[in-house]
Amino acid sequence: MKILIRNLPRTLSENELEELFKVYGEVQSCTLILDKATGESKGFGFVEIAKVGNAKAAIQALNGKPIDGNKIRVKKAEISTTK
Repeated sequence: MKILIRNLPRTLSENELEELFKVYGEVQSCTLILDKATGESKGFGFVEIAKVGNAKAAIQALNGKPIDGNKIRVKKAEISTTK
């Protein structure tokens, strides 16, 4: 299941984001969205966890969790069907 994480501290690294989620299950992918011009984090990213039950547990546990003063928002990523 692909998970969207918003309101991340801009100083958080992709590795730190993965560490946060791998407690709940095997992380298949972890992507922090970066600004093309500056290379800095835009404050959101995606994590994919293999097992749906583990992904749901991660969403439940981490949504609203404060990280470096930011309360992160965690939810299932909506899959866009438009091109």
